[in-house]
Amino acid sequence: MDHPEGRCRQRRWSDMSRGQRKWLVLAAGVQLSLAGAAWTDLARRPEGEVRGKKWQWALAIGVNFVGPISYLRWGRVQPAHS
Repeated sequence: MDHPEGRCRQRRWSDMSRGQRKWLVLAAGVQLSLAGAAWTDLARRPEGEVRGKKWQWALAIGVNFVGPISYLRWGRVQPAHS
């Protein structure tokens, strides 16, 4: 089904205001930082300190902000202190 002109038009970088561009770059930076921190932690953490399978968490971390935050909050088991 075709949509009327402009109704579902994809927004381009040049269509955005300077403020919108700044927020988009900031949000992308935060997302990449969260994902990078979560993937690094996952790679370094032993299997026994991860709730669930590591490969599943690796995929989940790629889901915008939700994945990395979920992993960092619920995906890790803190080692028992002796």
